[in-house]
Amino acid sequence: MVTQLNQPQPTASDRPEIHYPDSDGQPMADNTLQFQWIVTIKENLELLFANDANVFVAGDLLWYPVEGNNKLRQAPDAMVVFGRPKGYRGSYQQWQEDNLAPQVVFEILSPGNRLKEMAKKFQFYQQYGVEEYYLYDPDTIDLMGWLRGAESAESSRQYLTIIEEMEGWVSPRLGIRFAIGAAGLELYDPQGQRFLTFTELGQQAQAEKQRADAEKDRADAEKDRADRLAAKLQELGIDPTTL
Repeated sequence: MVTQLNQPQPTASDRPEIHYPDSDGQPMADNTLQFQWIVTIKENLELLFANDANVFVAGDLLWYPVEGNNKLRQAPDAMVVFGRPKGYRGSYQQWQEDNLAPQVVFEILSPGNRLKEMAKKFQFYQQYGVEEYYLYDPDTIDLMGWLRGAESAESSRQYLTIIEEMEGWVSPRLGIRFAIGAAGLELYDPQGQRFLTFTELGQQAQAEKQRADAEKDRADAEKDRADRLAAKLQELGIDPTTL
């Protein structure tokens, strides 16, 4: 009789470690217009939530929703996660983030995007819990949005459903307003300030500095004039503090 020994079962430490790449090898953008929009949206969202330590904003960051599967991933052009701290990440591995999916994602279309690719992205966001999905084509100035909600009044199942009117739409999560102007998409923060490009933000900061410098020069000149007047009065034997 041959006795078969039970083989020990592999433990978690025995299993090969799964690598989750930080890059999918794809460029962040296909052209300068798409790149500008990605940067503008991402950086303005960073500014919007700069004082909230538990809002994480990222651009073109690989999101892995399921542990153990490094093929299942997407890299939204911009994404916002409420309830997760700011900080560096090589990728967003959801099981290490309290299993919180990004609640809001943005995609900026380029001529290189294919219908099949965008359909796969929508399916991914649908399946893995995105609450708000916004898609903008800067070449055609087409804007679409989806909001997660119940399938019907009788159903508790939640799906991304089309937002019928995006003009004037206010994001429930972000509080930002969408509008279409003569030059295309315009985004406004809750205080009504338009999202600015990096160049516009730099110009605004420079203008503010110039105004502050001019005000300082005016105040310095006024003080210098007052000092000269006080000195002149003292020469005449008049105490300026008594005037």
